[in-house]
This record gives sequence, structure tokens and C-alpha cells, in this order.
Amino acid sequence: MKQIIYACLLALLLAFGSCSEAKKEEAPTKPNVILIITDDQGFGDLGYYGNPNIKTPVLDSLAKRSVRFDEFLVNPVCAPTRSAIMTGKYCMSTGVHDTYMGGAMMAPSEVTIAELLKEADYKTGMIGKWHLGDNYPMRPQDQGFDYTLNHLSGGIGQYGDWPNTLKRDSSYFDPVLWKNGKQVQTKGYCSDVFTEAAMDFVEDNKENPFFLYLSFNAPHGPLQLPQKYYDMYKDTDPDAGLIDQGMPYPKVTEQSRENARKVYGMVTNIDDNLRLLFNKLETLGLEENTLVIFMTDNGPQHPRYIAGMRGRKGSVFQGGVRVPSFWYYPKAFKEARDIKTPAAHYDILPTIAELTGAKIPTDLDIEGRSLMPLLTKSNADLPERYISRYWARAAPVRYRNVSTRKGDLKLVGVGKDDEGNDKFELFDLGKDPFEQNDISENNSGMVTELKSEMDNWLDSMESSEHILNSPKPIIGTAYENPVMLNQNDAHFKKQEGSKKQLMYWDVVIDASKSFDITVHLDREMDTNGKLELIIGDETKTVEFKGEGQTSLKFPNVKLNKGEITIMPKMYVEKEGELKFYYPFYVEING
Repeated sequence: MKQIIYACLLALLLAFGSCSEAKKEEAPTKPNVILIITDDQGFGDLGYYGNPNIKTPVLDSLAKRSVRFDEFLVNPVCAPTRSAIMTGKYCMSTGVHDTYMGGAMMAPSEVTIAELLKEADYKTGMIGKWHLGDNYPMRPQDQGFDYTLNHLSGGIGQYGDWPNTLKRDSSYFDPVLWKNGKQVQTKGYCSDVFTEAAMDFVEDNKENPFFLYLSFNAPHGPLQLPQKYYDMYKDTDPDAGLIDQGMPYPKVTEQSRENARKVYGMVTNIDDNLRLLFNKLETLGLEENTLVIFMTDNGPQHPRYIAGMRGRKGSVFQGGVRVPSFWYYPKAFKEARDIKTPAAHYDILPTIAELTGAKIPTDLDIEGRSLMPLLTKSNADLPERYISRYWARAAPVRYRNVSTRKGDLKLVGVGKDDEGNDKFELFDLGKDPFEQNDISENNSGMVTELKSEMDNWLDSMESSEHILNSPKPIIGTAYENPVMLNQNDAHFKKQEGSKKQLMYWDVVIDASKSFDITVHLDREMDTNGKLELIIGDETKTVEFKGEGQTSLKFPNVKLNKGEITIMPKMYVEKEGELKFYYPFYVEING
């Protein structure tokens, strides 16, 4: 009898084990996500979109295998686009409205896509260009990323990127980067360095679901590239076979042609690097379960082929805001095809959240909507909505370089007419994709509707909490010491009686204590001068003789807890007078 009972128990245990194994095997595997973005690569900087003069076989192949958004819209410039990607919101509601002058700092209170995915047990990595604030608590590691390898400021070698600025024409080679918040010296060309780090991140996290934000700074200027890639295009005519295609073509010069050759070389280098990354996914058996998104952040900076579109970087016309957007996920997106429904950068967060099962807080108000119905069903559509775009170095200026779109109809504010009245142009992109024919005169009703929506949108942006109260670095925490305040995140204001603007930082002091403050210079001082350091209502002054100084130090400066403004004003002797001079960056150690 006991033998029968034991046999029955054994059978039950085996059956239970088999069921457990079956359930384990049936458990869904969360998809990995790799979001790849390039900088200033225009819609026409790909072979796939009709450019015969650029070599992009890997991206062309990716496009052919992907779901492609034919009307994917971003901001006219990069930092605003990046904040919308990270938050699912329009940029100004996050505090970002520009690329420098203090306009590229994203509020740390914003919930990012990395934070959502961390909550869903993803490993998160950010590699390359961040451009949403270089100080705590706005750095990528403060905003949800487990692993970071990034440069500072808007771009490598720009003035905010103080570790590489003074290298001038070689800043893209062997750049100083920040790995998990620590300064590191790297070896190689920047795009190669970023790709190698990306492959290491994938290798290290192959057993976990991961989110990788791979953000190349190329082909943004300065246009520096390995000689091998320049040689590929040095004898190329970038306009060959394109000018007479029957579509508008920008005015080009020999300088813009040379710029195009360099850009093409930088893009081909990225293409070669993506081959390595995609091969890594295949080797590790991750390709089938990895969503790869490729996009760019805005239109091209220089005039060149852009598939006939009007405008380029900085413009709300299509050439500035329409970019490639390829979504490749073989496990779920079975059919490569074009989607004509307009989509936007802020749709990325809710789409990835739905795909991965990440939970968006119920009280989080975002502008984006999930694109999953379009991605998974060939006959799906989404309701029409208004999509607005703006850019001009400051909070909204009505009505300059601003657009509102509904379906194919797009209203553009283009400033003032000769009589000083607000001027608008209306386009039907379905019939006029190149925005050549203003139809506003015969469609006053649609102008009124779109302008009303434009006004409502501008009202909401102007009243955004983070536009009214700009995000601020926090000084004196354990998370960042010393703190380097760079020019990209500085604010500027007019100096009375001078064309020069005063540079300053609004910061928060975490606790009352003494700090050493060092003002760094971008060259050795070879002339006499003085430096005034204004801290709140107090001014400290040091005079110096031109003896090769590269920095000037103010030791043991007591700073009280709370918000304060730090403003260095420097003057150097020139032709018998003291001339205004910008310091390089400010170091605060405490």
C-alpha cells in the first residue's frame, strides 16, 4: 500500500514540476531596447532616401527591414528633441527651450524613460551625447541610467565641454569623457569609442532586459573625422545626380560641399560602427528580441541634399523637423512598411512603456501617445491631433519660427510683414510636401483654427513651471564634488553700456559651508587685469599681472544654504584699457 502511495506522490511531484517548467518556459521575455540617435544628420543623409552619394549600407538595410515612420517630427534643434524623447513631453514643459545659454537643462523632477524601465527591472545605459544638464541633479546618472559614458555640453569641443575644448581641431579624437560620473581619458575616434562601450554594455547585460540610449554626437560640428573616411569622399561631388531631380535644392557653395563630404564620412563611420553593434546582437542571440530604433535629432546644419524639403536645422519647416525613424523588432513587427500617420519624438516613451510593460504613473501628464497600434497592425490608424513646434533662443516669441499642424495642414508663423503685422503661411503637405505654396489667403477658416490652437499651446508653454523657474545645479552634495559650472549651462544677460553679455549661474547651495572657488581661463594670461566674482550681494575682487595664469582662486568662500547667483566678471588690459573677457569655467570645491 505504501508503495502505491509513494508512487502516486512521485507522479504528482513530477507533474507539478512539469507544470512549473511549462509555466517558466511560457513566461514572456521582456524585449531589449536600443535607441540610436545621431546629431544633425538630415533626412537626406542616407542612401535609403535617395542620396546616391553617401555610403550607408547598414542603415539602408535596417530601413528596408523596419517599420518606417514617414512623417516623424522632432524639434528644430537637439536638446529640446532629447528632452521630449526622455520624458514624453514637449521640451518647454521640462525646462528645455534651447541648446545653450542655460536653456538645455532638464528639470530633475521629470520622470524619464530610463526611470520607468528601471522600475520594470531593466538595466539602463546612456552613451554619448546627453545635453540636458551637466551638473547634479540633471546628469544622466541622476535621471535613471545605471551606466553612463558621456561628454559634456552641446557637443565635444564646444565651449561647455571644457575637458576637450582647447584641443581645437582634434577634440573628437581621444576625448575626455565621464564614465559613471568620473572623468576618464579614452582612446580613439569618438563614435568608435561610443560603439565599443555600447557593445560592452550589451555583453554585460545579455542575461537581463536592457535599455541602451546610444547617442552619437556625430555628424555635428566641428566636422572632424578619421582620414580614412574623409578620403572616401574627398573627390565626391555631393550634389551629383541630385540638383536636377525635379525638387527644390538648397543654394550650395564650395564650402558647403566640403562640409557635406565631411558629414558623409562621419555618417559612414557611424554606419560601419552600427554593423559591429548589430553583429554583436546577432552573435549573442539577442537580435530577435531587441527593439532597435534609429532616428536623428533635427535637420542638417549646412545646406545639402535634404529630399527637397524646405529649411534645415533651426527651422520649423519640414527640413528642420522631419527625420528618419526606423523601428526594427523582428519578434513582433513582422512586416517592413511605411507609416504615413504623423508621429513625434514624445511618442517614444509611451510606446516603449507599452511594449515593455513599464508602468507610466497615473498622475504623469505627457503629450506623447503609444504608437504600438501602428507598429503592430498594418491597417491601424490613430486619431488626428495637433502637433506644434517652436524654436528661437528664448521662451516663445509670437509668432516667429513656430508651427502648428493637424493632419496634412500646417500653419507656420514667420514673423512680421512689412506693416508690422503677424504673418502666417499655410501649407497642405499632402499636395505640397516641399512647402512652396502658401494657401492661407483662401483658407481663412483653417488659419483661424490652427492659430487658435497655436495660441493655446504657446500659452501653456509660457506658463510652464520649469520655464518660469529654470532648473538649477545643486552645490555641496556628496553626488558631485567638485562642481564645474560650464558655459553651456550658464545664463547670459545684457551688460549696461556694453555689447558684451554677463555670464552667470543660478545655483542651489545644499548646506551652509565654505568652498574654494576657482575661475579657470582658456589661455595663459599675458597681460594685466582683474576678476570680480559676484556671489549674491557680495563681490570679491582679485587683480593679476600677466604671468601665465590659467586660473584664479578664491579660497574659503562662505556660501549660505539656498538659491544664489554666481557671476564672474573679468577684465584684461588691452591698448591701455580694461576689456571685458569671458572666463572659461568655474570650479567649486567643498
